[in-house]
This record gives sequence, structure tokens and C-alpha cells, in this order.
Amino acid sequence: MLERAASAPLPGTWLLVDVDPAAGQPAVEAARIEELLVQGGAQVMRIGIEPGLGRVALATRLRRLVEAEPSPAGIVSLLGLPRPTVDPATASGDLADPVPPTLPVSDLVSAVTLVQALGDAAVTAPLWCLTRGAVSTRDDDPPADPTQAMLWGLGRVVALEHPERWGGLVDLPSLLGLSEADAARIGSRLRGVLAGESGEDQVAVRPAGVFGRRLVRAPLGTDVARAAECWRTRGTVLVTGGTGALGVRVARWLASRGAERLVLISRRGPAAPGAAELVAELAAVGVETVVVACDVTDRDALREVLDDIPPTTPLTGVVHTAGVLDDTALTDLSESRIAEVLRAKTQGLATLHQLTRHHPITAFVSFSSISGVWGSGSQGAYAAANAAADAIAEQRRAAGLPSTSIAWGAWAGSGMASGEAGDYLRRRGVLPMSPEEAMAALEASVGNDDMAIAVADVDWANFVPSFTLHRPQPLLSELPEAQQAVNSTASTASAAADGDGDERDDLVRQLTAMPPGERARAVLDLVRSEVASVLGFTSADQVDPDAAFQSVGFDSLIAVELRNNLSRSTGLPLPPTLVFDHPTPASVAEHLGTRLSAEAPTADLPISAQLDRLEAALAKVDARDTSRSQITTRLRGLLLKWTDEPSPAAEATVDDEIESASDEALFEFIRGRLGRN
Repeated sequence: MLERAASAPLPGTWLLVDVDPAAGQPAVEAARIEELLVQGGAQVMRIGIEPGLGRVALATRLRRLVEAEPSPAGIVSLLGLPRPTVDPATASGDLADPVPPTLPVSDLVSAVTLVQALGDAAVTAPLWCLTRGAVSTRDDDPPADPTQAMLWGLGRVVALEHPERWGGLVDLPSLLGLSEADAARIGSRLRGVLAGESGEDQVAVRPAGVFGRRLVRAPLGTDVARAAECWRTRGTVLVTGGTGALGVRVARWLASRGAERLVLISRRGPAAPGAAELVAELAAVGVETVVVACDVTDRDALREVLDDIPPTTPLTGVVHTAGVLDDTALTDLSESRIAEVLRAKTQGLATLHQLTRHHPITAFVSFSSISGVWGSGSQGAYAAANAAADAIAEQRRAAGLPSTSIAWGAWAGSGMASGEAGDYLRRRGVLPMSPEEAMAALEASVGNDDMAIAVADVDWANFVPSFTLHRPQPLLSELPEAQQAVNSTASTASAAADGDGDERDDLVRQLTAMPPGERARAVLDLVRSEVASVLGFTSADQVDPDAAFQSVGFDSLIAVELRNNLSRSTGLPLPPTLVFDHPTPASVAEHLGTRLSAEAPTADLPISAQLDRLEAALAKVDARDTSRSQITTRLRGLLLKWTDEPSPAAEATVDDEIESASDEALFEFIRGRLGRN
């Protein structure tokens, strides 16, 4: 629990975004939250979003709103708060279960659409997303709601991709059943969080206090052999994604840990490459293996698979490795892509959970991802799905059922984080684990009966600077290695601060003093060097100046990192949308060159560069501008003063030339007199 802070004022205008009351959102709760904001001094504007409102329509509405009103100080979204629904399983007479048979994607889609529309409308006020039950703070709190947890998984990615306009995640209890005193305490603490007093961006506000989310070291034992003896299985174990790289490794491990029979299900089933060879390999060590083509989200098909398990070898274990890796930036994330990713990971897990509740299971293991724990760029839907998987593990434990959810980092070799995804993680300090190390961790986690755990090989010295580049990360504050990296980065930055400022000023002076052609080449070299750095290239020569950033693997996180690096190098304030407004290195370099010429102090420029600036400014003066004649008169006076005391006759000739010259001839005269050839 965080230290208690006094209520903070909320000056300015705050947008309160909620579902249109006609769509079923409890209007009374939204009104209560509005009242809590107003009590802090906020001017609240309500926006009701009807279901199905598209990105373009919402962006248009937001743009009109902010153009007509003062710029908002902040945005509070209620789109994710639970609404009354009818559970089909409960309605049909099945045993009620807090894990719904179908996890809805509508709230997640609404949240993504809001983030996208705010960007399209150029609204930069921080966005705070409110949830209820997305996290559990302690034993007397209900376990996490998987549907609400998805919003937190998404929010962690928004924080990385759009840090300049992200506030954070706040989980609240229901305000409808609270006493006036508890509601007042909740309101006071909520306002303190929204005001940014604590710097926390993942919090749960409860009547007892404010709780901040933290990563801590898991108390895993180092004696893997002892952990292995803690759990040995018999009977049948079902593995989803059973013919994939991860599923095959799990199958071999289960065979070595006492499983008598394995059921490996996947989309292709026996037609998957290597399936027949795996069956023969496991049969040689005495393990009967059945490979079945089955969509784990198909309730009826999965029930048939379970019904075929013989009573002599009952189902005693489940390992869910199936999943679809998402690699789509939030700006491009679509409803269909969200549905596809959630279906493979979360919907399949929910179906497995419900259909196996009455089997004598001793281990129920789901493969999750670190993207759901601390976020990962371009993995918004995948992070949401894996956060929900961790929440399902909490729900099972609360119901007295075995469950272990392991949020994996990168595996070496073929796996969910191979190829470009693995390269991306490696550059940011998440190193590939050998499969042997990963399986040992799996064995220890199951043996220690862990509920939710992250297993990753992290180079903190490399990971932390990138992860904390845009904003502090209290999430890491209780990991000693991470804090050491934070302190080291801060010390290095502090020691170099004075020199960096001098070097930056020198760079700007050097660039602005160069002739235009030479300056353009130097700025392009700088941009290519920074692009190579953020992409992990060994040389700027590998960067094609005319290749679109999107075509070489840029996502929003990399784009912001490049923006920040260029801003530090040049001293120019640059927008987060830099690479979207200028989509190639050459385009960015041209933009920076123009900005450097326009914004460098005139006193620091040589006379030739100052004349370049003057000429560029004069070129922008419209021929119809009434001040044009005044400017021309001043230029003529300047030229008369510049002449080197000519003879009276020569002076008269010069005066006549200047007075009678056209604008074009006057510029030619300036160039000739001042040596500007």
C-alpha cells in the first residue's frame, strides 16, 4: 500500500468518457464519479459513446469538442467499467462461474478506439482508464476479473507506445454500495492519483488506501530436482498447441514426469509436420500419445475430445500453450485482429477451464507472456489476452482449483518470440532463454505450486533505460537489479549533463554555419545514425534514407525513442508523431534542417547563413502584402549604408540603381555587393 496523500485539486476541464446511458451503463455510477471530480475543482464535460461508434466519427466529435472548449487537462474513461450482462452459462442452468464462457471484446475495442481517436484528433491530455476488479490487492479482495484485466494489459502497452498522452490505470470498487465516508475517501484518493502527485500509473484505490502495482522476486527454490519430485503426474495430460515448438517440448517433459497418456490438440492435428515422428518417439518410452485436430475454442469439439479420455487414465493435467502472437501498433489495431488474438489465447483457456472443472486435475498450466505483465510495443491485443490468462489463474485458485500461469520471456530457437519478435526483445534487454532453462523453470513453478509468475532472462542494464525512457516506472522499484540500473542511468546522465549541453550547442552551431548543401548532408548523417541505433544496426550505412520507417520495422515505441534521441541531439522540441509526419530518414532530415536554420540564434550565425535566413523569410512575403513596399525601402537603405564611401558620382549611380531596381534585380544586387554568389 502506498503512503496516503491528501486530496489534490483538479483544475481545468476534464473529459469524462462513458458509454451512452441508453446502452446500459449505470448512469448513477458515472454521475457519482463526475461528482468526485467536481469536488476537486474540475470542470467536467461528459461524452457518451454509443456502441459501434467508429474511430473517424469519434475523432471528429472529439476534435469539435476541444476546438469549442478550452484544452482539457485530463481525460477519464469509464468505458471499461462492468455493465449488467446475462451470463449464458448461468441462464442455461450451468454452474455459475466468474470466468464467462465468452470473454467480450467490446470493452477492449472501445478502449482501443478511444486511444486511436484521441491521437487522430491531436488531443494530448493524459488519458486515465478506470476499471473495477481488474486487480486484486489482498486476500479480502475478490480475484481479478479476466475481462477487466484485459484493459490493464492493453493500458501497459499504451503507456509504452503513447507515453506523451497516457495517464494510467485506476481500479475502483463499486461506488454504489459505499458509505458516504468511504466514497469521500475514494474520491480524495482518486483525485490525488489523477493529479499525478505520486507518479503512480497502475493503482487500485480502496477504502483502506491506495495500492501500487509492483514486480517482486519470486521465492523459487534452486533445487530443481526437489521441485520435480513435488509434482509427478499419472493418467492423461492434455496439451493445446501440442504440435507446435512449445507443445512438443512440453510433451517430452510430461513423458519424463510420469504421464501415461498424452492428448496433443492443434488446428492441424495429425497433419502437422513431425506429428507422426513425435507419436513414435513417445511410444518408444511407453507413453501413449494421441494427436487430435481440434479448435480449443470450439466447446462441442473439445467436449468430444475430453469424453474420449478412458476412465483408466483420467485427465489429470492441462497445459495450454496455444496462442497467436500480435505484432500490430495500436494506431493500426483492428477489432478483427483483437478478436483473433483473444480467441486463440483467452477464449481457449476459458473453455478449457470450464469443461475440465470436474476432472481430477492436479496441474492446470497456462503459458502467458511478459507482454501482459509490463507491456511490449506493438502487442496491445496480445498483452490484453495474456493479462486475462493470469486473471483466470486467480479465479481458479479462488475456486479451490489448481492453476499456474507462467508469463514467459523470450525462448531461444523456435517459439512465440523467435524471428523479428525475438530480435526486438533482445535489443531491449529481454534475452532468449535456452529451452532447457525454460523447462527447468516450468518444473520449479509447478513443483512450488505458483499461481502467477513471470520467467524471463532480463539484462536490466539494457532493459531499464529503454523501459523508463519516457516516464518513471514505479513497477520496477522493488527489483534491486532494476533499481541499480535506474541509479546508474541517472548518475551517468547527471555527470554528462553539462557536457551534453555544450556538445549540443556546438553541434547546432556547426550545422547552422555550414553551407546549405553540406548542412543537409550532415543532418541526414545524424538522422541515419540515430535510426541505426534504435533499430540495433551496426552502421548508419545500413539505413536507406528513402525507405519508409514502417517498412523497416518501426513501431510507435521505436518512433518515440527516435524522436527523443533526435530532440536531445539537436535541442529541438519535436512531436511524437515525427516519423509519421515525415515517413523517411530523408524527410526527417529535411525537416530538421529547416528547423535548425529557422531556430538557431541569429547572433551565432555567420553573415552568409543570416542572409540565407533573410532570403528565405523574404521569399515567404506575399506579393499582395501591404508591408512589401516598406520592406523594400528598408533593404534599399541597408544597401546604401553598406557601400564603401563611394565618390559622389558613384554614390549617385548606386542610389539610382537601387531606387530603380525591381525586387528580383535588388536580390541580385545584394548577392553581388555582399559576395553572395
